[in-house]
Amino acid sequence: MVTDPLTTGLLGLGAMFVLIVLQVPVGIAMGVVGVVGTGLIIGFGPALTLLATEPSSAMGAEGLAVIALFLLMGNLAHAGGLSDELYRLAYVFLGHRRGGLVFATIGACAGFGAVCGSSVATAATMARIALPQMVARGYSKSLAAGAIASGGTLGMIIPPSVVMILYAILTENSIIALFLAAVIPGLMAVLFYFGAIAIAVRLNPDAAPRGPRSDWAERKRVARTSWAVVLLALIVSGGIYSGVFTVSEAAAVGASVALLLALIRRRLTRWNFLSCLGETASNTGLIFIIIIGASVFSYFATLSGLPAATVDWIEGLGMPPLMVIACLMLFYLILGSIFDTIAAMVLTLPFVYPLVTGLGYDPIWWGVVNVVVIELGMITPPIGINVFVLHGMARDLPLSTIFRGVVPFLLADTARLVILILFPALSLWLPGVLGWL
Repeated sequence: MVTDPLTTGLLGLGAMFVLIVLQVPVGIAMGVVGVVGTGLIIGFGPALTLLATEPSSAMGAEGLAVIALFLLMGNLAHAGGLSDELYRLAYVFLGHRRGGLVFATIGACAGFGAVCGSSVATAATMARIALPQMVARGYSKSLAAGAIASGGTLGMIIPPSVVMILYAILTENSIIALFLAAVIPGLMAVLFYFGAIAIAVRLNPDAAPRGPRSDWAERKRVARTSWAVVLLALIVSGGIYSGVFTVSEAAAVGASVALLLALIRRRLTRWNFLSCLGETASNTGLIFIIIIGASVFSYFATLSGLPAATVDWIEGLGMPPLMVIACLMLFYLILGSIFDTIAAMVLTLPFVYPLVTGLGYDPIWWGVVNVVVIELGMITPPIGINVFVLHGMARDLPLSTIFRGVVPFLLADTARLVILILFPALSLWLPGVLGWL
């Protein structure tokens, strides 16, 4: 039995990254290292009990049911054709402007992200809907692909967000407070993306030709046919923020309403329904494995004293708190470009969360900043996950073309991140006013 817990913690951290590099799933790598490391510190009898207590705790947690229900709601909304209608709604109002289809794509990504809460799902959905439309109308493939890959990240920051729910559960913070804190940063994301598009099409007008202007009669007709997606968003978001529903109840109601809408509109076949259930189950299972592994690893890390030692070491460097945050941003950019969103968050929370809160920063503010910087990593070379999702769905698009297209959006995201760090009130004002802080 190893007598030095800190050494065990460091060795365990290295072993975990080795397993991940060897293509072992993140959740399993964390769980294996957590059990073995705990066994080396306090004995394998108590360590093996973690394999019973942590899965049962995760499976019985009401908060985690929210994830499955929001994923199901997003899948049913897509099966019911709500994403197509959302895109048409954005296009009739914005399509006549230069770059109008790109504006419409970002608007539709924001709307669909607010319904499904998943970045990868948003990027994959809009790749099916928007990419063929833009390419057919003479848009630059680079700009079109960059807008979809970047717009997909809006699913992380615009509530309800699966990643924010995970952060709230793992750090024991209020989900509603996080959702409220993300409202202004989410609106900023859309506006900054619009600014990036406006500059890009001004510099290269041929990349985004104008479309025909829709008259008000056409706009009213499309708006009338798009009532379903608006209704779903209002029920879920309105129910949460008005206090009518808890987050869990809102997720259940949202999934039920999405199912009802798909049935009423006769878009849901038996095959579609089974496909929605299967995709939801597989994604939920994946997330649960990651959460269970993260819980086991967090127990081991705390037992080893590694998080406390990390905090003491960084505080001993004497760096100003803002410099520490800047170093963490660079670290997350690198990590987010290699790992997927959830993995990047759960791998680092046991160490970074006590460090940031120990420096006196608000945990709700850090939740928003953490999500924004990981979101930025999702489109950062060399392995931005959204870029690879888009490349997988459009094999004729080279990765270099997609990465070139995300550059304006990367610059916009970087500017937004700096502003959110320098002005925490942008995130904390709304939950503070509504009494959630």
